[in-house]
Amino acid sequence: MEVAHTIEPNRADLEWAQNTVAARKPAAAKTAAPAADRVRQSSTPVEPVAAPLSAGGTSLLQARTVNEVVKAQTNKVRLAQLKGDLVDRSQAIAHVFRLARTERDAWLNWPARVSAEMAAKLEVDAHELHVALESAVRDHLIELGELRARVD
Repeated sequence: MEVAHTIEPNRADLEWAQNTVAARKPAAAKTAAPAADRVRQSSTPVEPVAAPLSAGGTSLLQARTVNEVVKAQTNKVRLAQLKGDLVDRSQAIAHVFRLARTERDAWLNWPARVSAEMAAKLEVDAHELHVALESAVRDHLIELGELRARVD
């Protein structure tokens, strides 16, 4: 003897609405309300249906989506590295440090190079001008050294 299986449309609509993927929630919400109304109107009692399987409130589709986004971002970074658009942070910091050191040394040597010529043009003592220029340059470099460059 065969048992006839029938589908109750109201119950099927309700279960469908409850098990629809969270990413399609706006569409599911539209169909869930009418389905719930039809169930209330039906004389057949409906058992509560378990929520879809999820991990900590995150559906499988959401987890897959996050995984795909991370893969895409990783591939984007790899491509930028291959194209030479990205530089190593520690190498960049070391390079900037070397540039700043070279510029500082050039400024520290500048008074010795120009003080004698400037003193002759201004008709002042070369040593006094050299000491004054050197002091002014050092003070200015100290001010610049207090600035902190951010590499973010």
